[in-house]
Amino acid sequence: MHIVVCVKQVPDWDIPPASFKVDEAAKKVVPPPGVAPVTSQFDAIAVEAAMRIKDADASTKVTVLSMGAPTAREVIKQALAMGCDDGILVTEENAENLDSVGAAQMLAAAIKKAGDDVDLVLTGRQAVDWDTGVTGSLIAQILGMPVITFAKSVSAAGGKVTVERVLPDAVETVEAPLPAVVTVSNELGEPRYPKLQQIMQAGKKPVQVLTSADLGVDAAALAPRLTLESLFVPVVDTKVELMEGDTPEEQAAALAKRLKEAKLI
Repeated sequence: MHIVVCVKQVPDWDIPPASFKVDEAAKKVVPPPGVAPVTSQFDAIAVEAAMRIKDADASTKVTVLSMGAPTAREVIKQALAMGCDDGILVTEENAENLDSVGAAQMLAAAIKKAGDDVDLVLTGRQAVDWDTGVTGSLIAQILGMPVITFAKSVSAAGGKVTVERVLPDAVETVEAPLPAVVTVSNELGEPRYPKLQQIMQAGKKPVQVLTSADLGVDAAALAPRLTLESLFVPVVDTKVELMEGDTPEEQAAALAKRLKEAKLI
């Protein structure tokens, strides 16, 4: 079996939101200086899902795929240390500015480039920077594969993938024929932490670097379908009003009067 796992490099999602700044003119989020980008949380969990399948069947090959700046090699290296066999890095000018459709076009083309034997594509349920949560489904549409979203467990055997899928009020079990795309949710569990020896071995594993020209993706396919009108930090205006009164009953009566004046009751 051949699995491709898509991972994205994002600003460190584990630091306080107040540390980020917004450049409203450039419509960009500015991460704090000195903080290295990391693997998107749900994508690391998708790698864990692939590793669990590989644990059950040692003949499984896992390719990790990322698109972005050359620094995205670091998130590929992390996945290789977790146990992936090889990597593909798709670099493209302004790759970080592609919308979900453009990103899906590039990733789908790279998955085709990975070989005709790809059985399963895993992604995170969403990226933790923009939270659109549609790239995995778009990849499936482009590749003509079935897609199962919000997986809390993934197993593959006998030409099909079996997924326990998270719903708002239940869990359902879904099967689909391979090849297929599955988006993985955090309910699957924490990703494994590589040991020192695995980290050292990761540097020896092959990483193929590709561009849109290598993939045969033209500029028209990457044209944005989404226009970002503005990006800003919302202003929160909080007011506190104390209810006067010598007793709790008087304070309660004052509160009720104030709520009526505000037409809240």
